[in-house]
Amino acid sequence: MATVTTTAPRTAIPGVLRGAPARKLLALTLLAALLVPLAHTRWASGTWPTALTFDLTAPLTDASTWIIDNRDSHPLFLYVLGHVSNAVVLAVRAVYLLLLAAGWAGTTAFAALIAWRVAGARLALGTAAAFLACGALGMWVPTMQTLALMVVAVLASVAVGALLGLAAGLSDRLDRALRPVLDTMQVLPAFAYLLPVVLVFGIGVPAAVLATVVYAAPPMARLTALGLRGADKEVLEAVDSLGATARQRLLTARIPLARKELLLGVNQTIMMALSMAVIASVIGAGGLGDRVYQALASVDVGAALAAGIPIVLLAVVLDRVTAAVGAATDGTAHRGPALWAYALVSALAVAVAGRLMNRLDWPDVWVLGIAEPVNRAVDWMTAHLYSGVPVIGGTAAWAGHFTTWVLDPVRDGLLWLPWWAVLLVVAALSWLIGTWRTALTATGAMAAIGVLGVWEPSLDTLSQVLAAVAVTLFLGFATGIAAARSDRVERLLRPVLDVFQTMPQFVYLIPVVALFGVGRAPAVAAAVVYALPAVVRITAQGLRQVDPAALESARSLGATPFQQLWQVQLPLARRSLLLAVNQGVVLVLAVVIIGGLVGGGALGYDVVFGLAQGDLATGLVAGAAIVCLGLMLDRVTQPTRKGA
Repeated sequence: MATVTTTAPRTAIPGVLRGAPARKLLALTLLAALLVPLAHTRWASGTWPTALTFDLTAPLTDASTWIIDNRDSHPLFLYVLGHVSNAVVLAVRAVYLLLLAAGWAGTTAFAALIAWRVAGARLALGTAAAFLACGALGMWVPTMQTLALMVVAVLASVAVGALLGLAAGLSDRLDRALRPVLDTMQVLPAFAYLLPVVLVFGIGVPAAVLATVVYAAPPMARLTALGLRGADKEVLEAVDSLGATARQRLLTARIPLARKELLLGVNQTIMMALSMAVIASVIGAGGLGDRVYQALASVDVGAALAAGIPIVLLAVVLDRVTAAVGAATDGTAHRGPALWAYALVSALAVAVAGRLMNRLDWPDVWVLGIAEPVNRAVDWMTAHLYSGVPVIGGTAAWAGHFTTWVLDPVRDGLLWLPWWAVLLVVAALSWLIGTWRTALTATGAMAAIGVLGVWEPSLDTLSQVLAAVAVTLFLGFATGIAAARSDRVERLLRPVLDVFQTMPQFVYLIPVVALFGVGRAPAVAAAVVYALPAVVRITAQGLRQVDPAALESARSLGATPFQQLWQVQLPLARRSLLLAVNQGVVLVLAVVIIGGLVGGGALGYDVVFGLAQGDLATGLVAGAAIVCLGLMLDRVTQPTRKGA
């Protein structure tokens, strides 16, 4: 007799509950139904409970006092940190004196010859023009100060990052141990690095260099580990079959195969070091950053622009030269030592000729003073654009409206929500896009903010980030779609995006102060401009990488261009779009914090206040809250491969 088997009908479970996101939402709903009444009964006010707050003021103040009292007598400072500080000072001074001894002509010639060797005559002419422009703006000496600081900081950052990356690339255990450390170092905004190093090393060059190393080493470490782990397995097996030792395998196979990643790491380290070197002017690093900072403090836009242009030029030159070295995979940039010897001899000849002619310093008669005409232009903009524009209003009105209708409601809405409701929203978003570990990390980071006692300023900062991210994504997606669908638009945007991506964060504050004054809206505007290029590039690249066969199939079915975009390109480019969102959030947070210098308030103001007043407790607590906020935002916007 045949047996009859019965199965439960699939319709027993509603279709909407079969997916992983629906099951996650159902679980969160049940959990919220149990916990929310209890939380509301005990903490009806909705603000973070004082009983759940841990005050770090006393221990941090005690630590600060101990460091200050023992900085000149304790063996740790005398025999370890003191020697480190002296070595940094000597190294920066040696490079700076060498640049001054070469003179403006010798330094320009040497830089141009290096660019010619690695990329050709076009980049050499651009490099020479950039260095000459620095002198013409009257910023030759500050440029050399910044360049000397950069050389030492980059060499130290590359060395530290390469060692960490080597350890992570060769050991799974060290890779797992270093990953959260590097995550924290990259999420923590640059400003938050300054206070601890100032406390230990005091105001000056050593603190600036060491803060730069901490900030710029993680990209080198990550890319080194990535390159070593991504080495071709077949090549490594062939080397092993020849009886190579572990050291020989590393030197002859792994490192050469990771050359592209290593050079990309150097490029990213240089760009981050330049950005940090400018920010470090706040703690006495000198150079171009100090000129920008002093000009911003006095709202002298002309002087700030005169110092900001050389920063951008220096960034563009360093980016192009290092990128050219990384792109030269065919050996064209390494044709032998002879041309390097010729380049060095030529540069030395120019330097000696300048010394014999007593022309080491940039001639004053060749300086073009742009501060006064720029300030006149700013005055005109203030009179005609800042206010009083018929019908549409001025930029001041726009900033006021944006604050009134966007920033204030978002901030007030976040503050109105009970703290447990905020945690539930964070848990839901992070679990939907990732795993339960992602949700636990994001929720724990948000809860840590409340424990630190900075719940309200953190939500204020979060409101600025959310508003800036919304504007950035709207503009970035629209521009990226246009660039992906038109080669002409992409060519027109490329130089603009290149300049915007190489500009250090500090420089973005100059135009927004001129147009919008001070406040939260200018901080948001600077963040939007800073994050926009990355969102545009990632969006355009993701859309262009969509399989052409899928688009051709859609066209053959009669789909309109809009339908192709909405139903084919955007869904297939989902991962790139989510990456664009993630990068936009991280970059926006970095500049919103720096916006504390121009009236952004919230956590950025706490960091600036702690730095200016030497208040370790205020500065470090705000810095820790920034790390937690950045970690939460990163997890909420970073999808994982496993959706359960």
